[in-house]
Amino acid sequence: MENIYLILFFILGLLLGSFYTVVGIRVVKHESFLKGRSHCDSCNHPLKFLDLIPLFSFLFLKGRCRYCKAKISPLSFFIEFFTGLLFMIAYYSFGFSYDLIIMLLVISMSMILMVSDLCYFILPDEILLFFGISLFITQILKSGIIMALIHVLTGVFLFLVMYGIMMLGNFVFKKESLGGGDIKLLFIFGLVLDPILGILSIFLGSFIAFPVSIVLLIKNKDHMIPFGPFLLVALLILLFSKITMVDFLKFLGI
Repeated sequence: MENIYLILFFILGLLLGSFYTVVGIRVVKHESFLKGRSHCDSCNHPLKFLDLIPLFSFLFLKGRCRYCKAKISPLSFFIEFFTGLLFMIAYYSFGFSYDLIIMLLVISMSMILMVSDLCYFILPDEILLFFGISLFITQILKSGIIMALIHVLTGVFLFLVMYGIMMLGNFVFKKESLGGGDIKLLFIFGLVLDPILGILSIFLGSFIAFPVSIVLLIKNKDHMIPFGPFLLVALLILLFSKITMVDFLKFLGI
């Protein structure tokens, strides 16, 4: 039975991953993601069922539109695959619990925001607000209103920390160093992380982003680098590791 649940969560992730790609693109463009058929971004031809099967359509079509032969971005393929994989791992790690709901919400938010940030360098307020409210409600159901409010205060603290980092970066580099969405995202981090782990997520995200940044800066000194995806990867690593603030302080010998 356990294996069946793992397969079902993987399939659910594949299906939702396809939807999240659409959401991440259409929200930024102020288009409805609930109405209207999916279409090719190059020729606008409506896509049929066989064009929309997660993973397999991209492989069978060899990464090209069936109608105009334009190249299809592999981003949707990877979002579908990793959403399915992470949903499956989340169930395996947390079982049926409030922690599983939190993980599924965080994974879903991460996939949508990665699409919007990688494509448009934007972390939409609508997505942050929706998942912020959803995570707050889940924390109330899991731990009670007091603990949920403590997480809100943690979110405010991490927001201020990230704002301070942005101001310092702006002063040092004489230009915008972080987007407003990155700062708001840290508030969401506070809804699921302890204060110390929230700060650790910033350093971990920066560490992951560093080699990528070096490569891109060598190729193009003016290239913009979205920081949101790296922060989200750091968040997922910390949550899946199940590390606590006490564990981290013990690791530091404190």
